[in-house]
Amino acid sequence: MPSRHLRLAPTAPDDVADALASLRAEVGLPAMYPADARAEAERAARGDLKDFRQDRRDVEFVTIDPPGSKDLDQAVHVATSGHGYVVRYAIADVAAFVSPGGALDTEVHRRGVTFYGPDTRSPLHPVVLSEGAASLLPGEDRPAILWTIALDTYGEISSAVVTRAVVRSRARLTYGEAQTALDSGTAPEPLVHLADVGRLRQARERDRGGVSLPVPEQEIVRRADGSFGLELRRTLPVEEWNAQISLLTGIAAAGMMREGGVGVLRTLPPAGAGDVARLHRCADALGIDWPDDVPYADLLPRIESRRASHAAFLAEATTLFRGADYVAFGVRGPGGGPRTTPPDDARHAAVGAPYAHVTAPLRRLVDRYGLEVCLALSAGRDVPEWVLEALPGLPATMRSAAGRASAFERACVDIVEAALLAHRVGRAFDAVVVEAGEPRDDGLRRGEVLLREPAVRARVEGAELPLGERVRVTLAEASVPERRVRFTLP
Repeated sequence: MPSRHLRLAPTAPDDVADALASLRAEVGLPAMYPADARAEAERAARGDLKDFRQDRRDVEFVTIDPPGSKDLDQAVHVATSGHGYVVRYAIADVAAFVSPGGALDTEVHRRGVTFYGPDTRSPLHPVVLSEGAASLLPGEDRPAILWTIALDTYGEISSAVVTRAVVRSRARLTYGEAQTALDSGTAPEPLVHLADVGRLRQARERDRGGVSLPVPEQEIVRRADGSFGLELRRTLPVEEWNAQISLLTGIAAAGMMREGGVGVLRTLPPAGAGDVARLHRCADALGIDWPDDVPYADLLPRIESRRASHAAFLAEATTLFRGADYVAFGVRGPGGGPRTTPPDDARHAAVGAPYAHVTAPLRRLVDRYGLEVCLALSAGRDVPEWVLEALPGLPATMRSAAGRASAFERACVDIVEAALLAHRVGRAFDAVVVEAGEPRDDGLRRGEVLLREPAVRARVEGAELPLGERVRVTLAEASVPERRVRFTLP
């Protein structure tokens, strides 16, 4: 599921830091872990790998993540097979460290996800696990759940097997390092094959009608004169190819769950006509040519995240993906009734296929359970009882956590945008009206505009709000403490 990404430069002023602190308290982001949960995590981190696992330390796995990442969920290795490719994807085995029903498990369920903010984050698991014993750090023996997925020459799945293993990552690559190696011709064969598979899977995604959004990372920085700017880090091709490996695994997991009749799927309805129309207006505001007869899935491959206007468009395009949810199935109904089955339409519109979250267990609760389901089904065993007991409540738990994370993310964007514009109150900006409400009792309408420069989407008020038209608006308010930006249309 695409989302916005924000990072606050170290030079952030006190008012922004205070606003973010207030926001965290308002949303109820957890701070420290309870003492009993921390103690449990520390004991688990000191454990060993006595349980049976395949020894796959011979596979030259690497991780590919943003700079500075330490909570490494996935390590990848791609090889040719003579009939296509073999993708080996090692996922952090969180269940090896978290005892069902314990103090740590209870706290993880309370959190649901890792909350990422511009200045800091609230991790799902204590850092002794998420950045230590459970993280697939290079040069360390780590428990992992290993997916081995065979692909044909077209990139379609031929088979998928999942088992517990011990692995050792060879390198922690940043996206920039991986891209530089590929561009210079110095990349090792597994990385070259990853790029090949990534391109094939992108083509299969288009065939399915799926859409991936390479949303760039925003960073608010302070310039030499003390003013603020908003910089966008472009998305590199290797990021998209690497993401395709994760999507591939989620599709394989969903297929395994549906065939086995038990699991939890991630679902997303198709974008509504109104949302697509609004995005058309945003494209017009940003000077992007989008003919009415071109589907957005066909437009997106032509969008370049390194261009500021295109990056802003991609950020706005995330609003097409509303209504994401989870559906659990294969568990007894109330009173011991028949086992539930997945709805026929339990698909993910952005993926273009049934899909399950199984690749980020350090950062997302549901993945731990999805992985345990797939491990059991792949081995022909019964799904563990502690997993079956948790499945019915997982959708509500994840729905609540995702809602809090989304509200937190949106408010962070508001703070960043208010900081960017705070010194420009009273100035006029070129914009396009992208939403317009009905007249209120005072005769004014309330809607939203998208500025051309800087790429900010904010509230506007005016007697007339000509939907989809270019207008000249005045900045009436930009409050960091109130997390509010407001324009007027004279």
